[in-house]
Amino acid sequence: MPEPVLVSIAAALAAKSITGVYELVKTKFAKRAEAAAALEAAEGAAPDSAEVAALADELARAEKADPAFHTELRSEWAKVAVHQQAEHGGVVNQITGNVSGKVLQARDIQGGVTF
Repeated sequence: MPEPVLVSIAAALAAKSITGVYELVKTKFAKRAEAAAALEAAEGAAPDSAEVAALADELARAEKADPAFHTELRSEWAKVAVHQQAEHGGVVNQITGNVSGKVLQARDIQGGVTF
């Protein structure tokens, strides 16, 4: 089972929401057909899908085999990863990936909501 951070990276790669990291991984995986196929298969897949899990496994293999890739992947991920924290009484809302339809982000709502 890959680390949770690799699953997060794999889900972001599937959504193609992090271009720099996507290009890094695509370049790395170009030399391994199985890894490249996992990257391609995960495209557009749900974060909890088997395709994203397989991509996370391939990321784990690549990191284990190449410590420099491990360092570069984690460094690039740290640049784009969003760390949010709500202070006392605060709210953090975040939407990632492909969104279709209506979205409501709120803290306290008094009354109804209509779209």
